Amino acid sequence: MSEIDVSRLTLAEVKQRLQIKEVNEPGFFPEWRQPLRDLPDWERRWLDKLKTDFLSLEQYPLHEELVKMAMLGPLLSLANFFQYPFYPQAEATVTFAAEDEGTVVNGRVDLLVVRQRLWVTVVESKNKRFSLIEAMPQALTYMASSQNASNVKDSLPTFGLVTNGTHFAFIKLVQDGGVRYGVSDEFSLKRQSNELYGVLGILRRIGELVSGWETSLSA
Repeated sequence: MSEIDVSRLTLAEVKQRLQIKEVNEPGFFPEWRQPLRDLPDWERRWLDKLKTDFLSLEQYPLHEELVKMAMLGPLLSLANFFQYPFYPQAEATVTFAAEDEGTVVNGRVDLLVVRQRLWVTVVESKNKRFSLIEAMPQALTYMASSQNASNVKDSLPTFGLVTNGTHFAFIKLVQDGGVRYGVSDEFSLKRQSNELYGVLGILRRIGELVSGWETSLSA
């Protein structure tokens, strides 16, 4: 059986190996579209400072470790992903067997928020032309492997977030007889309004959903 590094796969190759289909219908991924709760003033001020600080750093080449420290860590903390029942892991090893292809896909996820339903992938932003589409093959492979490795066979979705610190996109993946995924609009620090408000709100919503599902399944 051959082995492949997931970072070398294109989005087209991942779609073919996983037999995965993108869904663009609004009803498939309503979690990011629904109205969000208002944030208190102190959180808005904090997110405004986070945006200002990161845009100042973004003038220079940014390694993914700095993206995680300066942007992603504070966001995950505000979203309560550093508290039970979640447990973040860094550089977790992921192995996915593509049985029909006779291959094993290996990779390391940049940051994993554990309850097997939420993955966070960080990409380097030192290349100003870098697009979040470059992170989609890794994110989709990790998310699919999470559901395949679960002892609970159900059709509950898995969610992902890909970011380079300046741009953010959410992913929803469902395996219910076929593998389907949807992608949110892209949130950007380059717009005048602070779109970190929405990123934080969606993270919290997903966290509440995942925590509720896991509690129900373990009951």
